[in-house]
Amino acid sequence: MTKASRPTDLGKFRKLRRKQTAQGKTLCARGFHKWVDDGKKQFDVKQGRLISIQRCQRCGIEKTQIG
Repeated sequence: MTKASRPTDLGKFRKLRRKQTAQGKTLCARGFHKWVDDGKKQFDVKQGRLISIQRCQRCGIEKTQIG
């Protein structure tokens, strides 16, 4: 006769897996980036303006702003 064992609680593993796969990538995919200013400022010679570079903290995409 075999001894009956308790069923495994899979809920904690499912929650952990969901947290690992998402980690903000779903926000960036929908356009909700977390923009952070890059420390260095660049000067655009053609337009004669100062350009600031912003980088998304989650996915690393860069965008430039003239200002």
